[in-house]
Amino acid sequence: MKNNLFSMALEQLDIAAAKLDLNKNIYPILRQPERELTVSVPVVMDDGQVEVFTGHRVQYSSVRGPCKGGIRYHPDVTLDEVKALAAWMTWKCAVVNIPFGGAKGGVRCDPFKMSKEELKRMTRRYTVMVMPILGPKRDIPAPDVNTNAEVMGWIMDTVSMFTGQTSLEIVTGKSIDLGGSLGRREATGRGVMIVTLNTLKKLNMNSGDATIIVQGYGNVGSIAANLLAQNGCKVVAVSDVSGGFYNSKGLDLKDINEYVSTSKNHLLEGYKGDAEPVSNEEILVLDADVLIPAALENQITENIAKNLKAKVITEGANGPTSPEADKILEDRGVVVIPDILANAGGVVTSYFEWVQNIQSFFWNIDEVNRNLNRIMNKSFEEVWSFSKEKRVNLRTGAYMLGVDRVAKALQQRGIFP
Repeated sequence: MKNNLFSMALEQLDIAAAKLDLNKNIYPILRQPERELTVSVPVVMDDGQVEVFTGHRVQYSSVRGPCKGGIRYHPDVTLDEVKALAAWMTWKCAVVNIPFGGAKGGVRCDPFKMSKEELKRMTRRYTVMVMPILGPKRDIPAPDVNTNAEVMGWIMDTVSMFTGQTSLEIVTGKSIDLGGSLGRREATGRGVMIVTLNTLKKLNMNSGDATIIVQGYGNVGSIAANLLAQNGCKVVAVSDVSGGFYNSKGLDLKDINEYVSTSKNHLLEGYKGDAEPVSNEEILVLDADVLIPAALENQITENIAKNLKAKVITEGANGPTSPEADKILEDRGVVVIPDILANAGGVVTSYFEWVQNIQSFFWNIDEVNRNLNRIMNKSFEEVWSFSKEKRVNLRTGAYMLGVDRVAKALQQRGIFP
């Protein structure tokens, strides 16, 4: 049975809060979102029929700054999932110490069964339905599962048409031509690479000898895999929703990249390279030093945790490890770099994009990556040192740091009125 994601997020919050001994008047505020919006999204499909989709936007906390979080298109989107993701965004922004709160959005649909024009019409209608709570100082969306720079461009254009002025800063993750930041597309995967290499160094493991498994060869997973390979690591297995491939001697990533660049829906399905096929579940328990779950939530369950062989897990996805699995992995001595640190590179560079849009002054790629490296390295060191000092695992340490920062901001602002 699939875990309820919001219950899972609250359980993680509870563990951190108990160790922090939070103010009893502050803690209840942190356990629920500030605002939840569920909207009806009617769309005229290409055949003339009207289909009504359900959309959500949840603003979990604006205590430390405007709410920030992606929008996903997926058949399994639920309000509880969006609430959990918004909570995680809140702690994530606090962990890397950028001035954002947390939000998330989603539409329950199957984008692979929709034409580009249907997706565009759905995006524009969803945007208008949630527009009353959006704004560059209020709530700034970004891409997430099955959304991209093109979708962000449609959102930006829709808001601009309604307000009568070009609003570049209303979303991040846009194309460069529409005010996007250089390095934004690679940022989450680059952040995964940075914290993975930092962890290998802390564990006295040579990156040149390290073997890597990536579950979820999409934007985050593929970029992390290729950057780690450039740093000497050997990627032995990759997968996506269509299945995966394994070669103990290392995969030919150049060949795989060329294949998925032209394959249907850019998936691995049908790849004929020098590798044996594996399922998305099998890939998690293959022999390797580092496992990067970069697909969806709830991938590492109790059963997987018992059989997993990796020494390090870098959570490229949000919520890929269940709380029950977490306990097993800790008992087994597996180092888990939590999602709220590991995949924060995306929101950090979204912050850079937002700043560039507001100032109408754009940075070169070296400046973007230099600042990303600085923030990710500093955040990793803070979480690692804090966790060692408090004698807790990295997830609990990251949560304690993030939650404490949000709680302090809430306490200092006071409760209105």
